[in-house]
Amino acid sequence: MTSEASAPAPSVITTPEQLEALLGTPAERARTKERSRLTDIDRAWLAASPFCVLSTADASGRCDASPKGDPAGSLVHVVDDTTIAIAERPGNRRVDGYRNLLENPHVGLLFVVPGRGDTLRVNGRGRLVTDAPFFDDMAVRGRRPVLALVVSVETLFFHCAKAFRRSRLWEPASWTPDAVPARAVIAHELEPVAGQGLAELEDYYRPENYDRGLY
Repeated sequence: MTSEASAPAPSVITTPEQLEALLGTPAERARTKERSRLTDIDRAWLAASPFCVLSTADASGRCDASPKGDPAGSLVHVVDDTTIAIAERPGNRRVDGYRNLLENPHVGLLFVVPGRGDTLRVNGRGRLVTDAPFFDDMAVRGRRPVLALVVSVETLFFHCAKAFRRSRLWEPASWTPDAVPARAVIAHELEPVAGQGLAELEDYYRPENYDRGLY
């Protein structure tokens, strides 16, 4: 058995040429599919999407990926063909991505439609606004957002379904939610707060209690 000390060093890719030699180059459709303005299909996808992931990096390149979710039709407000807005809802107030945005405006967004393997990727420059005429349109359960991320779109394109098909993400038969500890157990063991026991956390994360703080 080879010991860790005597194992060969990993081969590291360090140039674009090495990467292309290993993986090849994209086909024409993949290479040329980027757009700079929303089409009717893009607008329909954004209206159907209840979930996205926001990717940011600070001035030093340290990255963050943050999930955003709302009912379909409420997640994204399309301002115009090159501008979209996403409301901030109540959360844990870490706002790691927003802190990054204050140092580096570049953002990447991945929009998901449940049951679909393909996704819509949007890249652009973001800014934080505390009010705008469209805030009323972003209200959910009668609550306007106190903040919104407004993104000036630079490029967008649809991404293929292979990752979702490989992961079987939408196939209930593949789901194993009990393979990992419950959220209350994770919080108790990894995020302890003095005086807060497991029973209190289980009550807090009970769906009917947790959902009261969504908006």
